[in-house]
Amino acid sequence: MLMLLLNIGNERYAIESRQVIEVIPLVVLKTLPQQPEHIAGVFNYRGRIVPVIDLCQLMHGKPSSEYLSTRIVLVNYWGSNNTELQAPYILGLMTEQVVETLHKSESKFADSNIQIDTAPYLGKMIVDDRGMIQCLRIEYLLSEAQQVNLLLESHHNTRF
Repeated sequence: MLMLLLNIGNERYAIESRQVIEVIPLVVLKTLPQQPEHIAGVFNYRGRIVPVIDLCQLMHGKPSSEYLSTRIVLVNYWGSNNTELQAPYILGLMTEQVVETLHKSESKFADSNIQIDTAPYLGKMIVDDRGMIQCLRIEYLLSEAQQVNLLLESHHNTRF
């Protein structure tokens, strides 16, 4: 399985490449009032309003730094099993150091055997010669309330 690797703080994380639509440079985001700090804002992507989550803010409580390697990873977002999305939404994930990929067999993925209720998006682990890589479960990045507020609102406002 091909994985897109990214750094959040000093830790490495991975996203399945089949979930990735495109990796783009940072763009100017329109901030939304009354949203959690990890919701960085929204932007126009080919006529669609796309919400962006700052993964550094979500996981470490500080915003992503504006490095040349800081990117927005656009992913297909279907929601968690508790939601009934008819089609995938586009969700942006802002993160630092999006610079490489890794190919690993699924048999090489290991369960961490640790369930963190406040971080259900943390998945299996991969071990390579540089250490451990935590896989991200995209479908659990947004709470059910955030899915309704962000995704349904962006769906109704698909054109600028």
